[in-house]
Amino acid sequence: MANNIQSWDMRALLEKKIQENGGWVNSHSHLDRAFTITPETLALADATLQEKWEIVDEIKHSSSVTQIYDRMCLAVEKQISQGVKVIGSFIDVDEVITDKAIQAATKVREKYKGDVELVFINQALKGVLEPKAAEWFYQAVEFVDIIGGLPKKDLGREEEHLDVLFGIAKKLEKMVHVHVDQFNDANEKETEQLINKTKEWGMAGRVVAIHSVSLAAHPKFYREHIYKAAKEQEMMFITCPTAWIDSRRTEVMSVTHNSIVPVEELCKENIIVALGTDNIADVYKPFTDGDIWTELRFLLETCHYYDLDSLAKIATTNGRKVLGLI
Repeated sequence: MANNIQSWDMRALLEKKIQENGGWVNSHSHLDRAFTITPETLALADATLQEKWEIVDEIKHSSSVTQIYDRMCLAVEKQISQGVKVIGSFIDVDEVITDKAIQAATKVREKYKGDVELVFINQALKGVLEPKAAEWFYQAVEFVDIIGGLPKKDLGREEEHLDVLFGIAKKLEKMVHVHVDQFNDANEKETEQLINKTKEWGMAGRVVAIHSVSLAAHPKFYREHIYKAAKEQEMMFITCPTAWIDSRRTEVMSVTHNSIVPVEELCKENIIVALGTDNIADVYKPFTDGDIWTELRFLLETCHYYDLDSLAKIATTNGRKVLGLI
């Protein structure tokens, strides 16, 4: 009887489609911080996200260009071994790490030329408004392929932060990737703020919202309002599912949801969604190993989304789109 049963391997079917689409694309990572977690620093992983923004300073300060280069190489090789063809990576450039990550990234790009395409984005972990932060931000934007932002680091001045990003992106004719709505809280409306700034600066089709986890915490009427506005501005999204599965419990009331941007709803509206790993084996995500299949598996399960063709696009061509490669 068992011999008459046909067993379908859904993963194999999906991975075949991914290969036919040109191979995996990791749209969002932080390669320069990869593999920095140690048994001694593991306890620090219990800190809040805001606390971790400062905790990483010690690692950044003490790391040499060679150490950063070696870590990035290890991360890139592990990605290549999975069949990843393109990697988008934020790199830290600020008064703590100075230009060490830029130097390392330059060497890494040259080493793996022809094996994997690397797209670099600056991480504005110190904000962009204070004098020292601004100084390093403007040095970074000349090197990177895409302008990166983190409005929450200029708390209370988020609109000014975005104006700086859009101003320089427009001048240099580069795309913008912005971390928004990361706290899984219905009080956050950073995705909407980003959409409004995109319209204000005339940057439709050039802006990507990273994470937008809090969008899932909002009621349906608000989500639909955001989808309509995002579609009008050709906003794109990147999701990194395992990075936010650890969203902390709160007593804030919201709709029932998983801690991931509602991918299935975005896809229904024909809004581009791409996939990333985010942090790899660092204080942010000490047990994340950068396995791109794990990210896609978490996405399809948490969003109850099983459209193989659409999932293949999320893992491939959509990644190239958000990185400005097509």
